[in-house]
Amino acid sequence: MVKTPADKWKEMIINYRKQCQKILKISTSVRYAGVINVYGRTLTGIVNPNLKPLLKSEQVKNEFFIISTLISLRKNTASTVGKLEHIILQHQKITILVLQKNDITYYVSINRKEKGLEKIISLIKKII
Repeated sequence: MVKTPADKWKEMIINYRKQCQKILKISTSVRYAGVINVYGRTLTGIVNPNLKPLLKSEQVKNEFFIISTLISLRKNTASTVGKLEHIILQHQKITILVLQKNDITYYVSINRKEKGLEKIISLIKKII
């Protein structure tokens, strides 16, 4: 049986969701793991069930739009400075980790108190 584009899309979203679930299992410090497209639209995302989200719906939309715009603008410099490995945004309460693979952006928020950030980044890169 030939897969339709809709079937391929559903399969891809399920795969991203499984990756997000694996990312959440890396550490109890991981608050959120999500995947956004080049336009900042959420393809999938999972909030740690034990935690209350910090951002409201409209704030999340704005955040993802900002991140997707940043990633798009950075592509022009990739040939000069090299491929983007990851972005770390440090806030008072959380650390945001942004990674990209094949025009898909992975957005992960982690409690600021996490000491093993480099290990978490390494494990996430293995998952994606």
